Amino acid sequence: MTSFFGVSGLVRDAATRTLLLASTLLAGATSAFALPGNLAKQGDIAPLCGTKPAVVALVDGFGGAAWFKTTAQEFRDELSKCKNVTKVLYLNANGSQQKYNSDFNSLVSQKVDVIVSFTHFGDASLPVIRNATKAGVTVVPFFAKISGTQGKDYVDVVYQDPVPNGMMWADFLAKTVKSGNVFFMGGPPGATSSQRFMDAFKEGVKKHPGLKLVEDNYVVTNWNPADAQKAITALIAKHGKIDGIASDYGLTTNAAIKAFEQAGLPIPAQATLASSNELNCKYLEYKKAGKAWQYFSLDGTTTLVRAAARRAMAAYSGTPYTEPLSWSPYPYADSSTNTDPRCDASFPPDADLSGKLTNAALTELFK
Repeated sequence: MTSFFGVSGLVRDAATRTLLLASTLLAGATSAFALPGNLAKQGDIAPLCGTKPAVVALVDGFGGAAWFKTTAQEFRDELSKCKNVTKVLYLNANGSQQKYNSDFNSLVSQKVDVIVSFTHFGDASLPVIRNATKAGVTVVPFFAKISGTQGKDYVDVVYQDPVPNGMMWADFLAKTVKSGNVFFMGGPPGATSSQRFMDAFKEGVKKHPGLKLVEDNYVVTNWNPADAQKAITALIAKHGKIDGIASDYGLTTNAAIKAFEQAGLPIPAQATLASSNELNCKYLEYKKAGKAWQYFSLDGTTTLVRAAARRAMAAYSGTPYTEPLSWSPYPYADSSTNTDPRCDASFPPDADLSGKLTNAALTELFK
């Protein structure tokens, strides 16, 4: 098999052109749209570190899944290049907004210098973020765009731009399925990132008359495989034939595939984000047997926290920062171009292997 990391520079450039083309096509759709960066090509934190000693913290909304554990390790790895960072703290709210707020307040009382926070609770977290900023902490929320005022409520929000993702998912399904019933799977009810992915996907589907969006809202999965499988089983009964599914998390994509397997039905085309080791190994196994479904995955999402760390350290140290605030993942698996993902049976099923951590670092993380 050929890992995306091992393909030629030509394929990498093609992936970049795909991102840029999708962004350009949608630039006129919203005045707020800015060309996103490509997570495969990020800057160097070393010139941004400065010399002032810094205690830096990552506040997580829910750290239980392998994706979040990997993201936290990417964060530590990025900051290890800053000699002036004396300590890196990690606090996990375990899905509780109350604990999330408490974690912020605790860090402020400890006089932490820098906080990078996952935007798990969206705008509901703005008051506690604003209070930390008023207390003199350098705060950079990351992942989904939230409200608030740049420079007042926080330094900046570093976020994953959903527009190119939705565009590419819809284009892939139109290219491989051509026509049929499609829908989008998101996370818990009210998840900011899932709603924005859904909005972008919906706009992308409008370009392709052959695709029929059978669910106007995203399918709630709570980013939990068991909940996702139940939801998909119900949708199979409701709609009968399903031809393509888009999702914002590889674990729920894998759960959807299991639902079709258990129902004895053909697996529809899958367009996803943040694939998992189990999903990619299953795809390659099916491909080897000549039974592969159409598959497209955008990855590198665990490295977005690195961009947030760079923005935070640049603000704290007062060094110039020229990178974009919005980022898009890159095509890591694409059955239409014969681009295969990486699979490694020595790592857990839910591991995300598309980031910047070395094999040794991943082994240490998951041992």
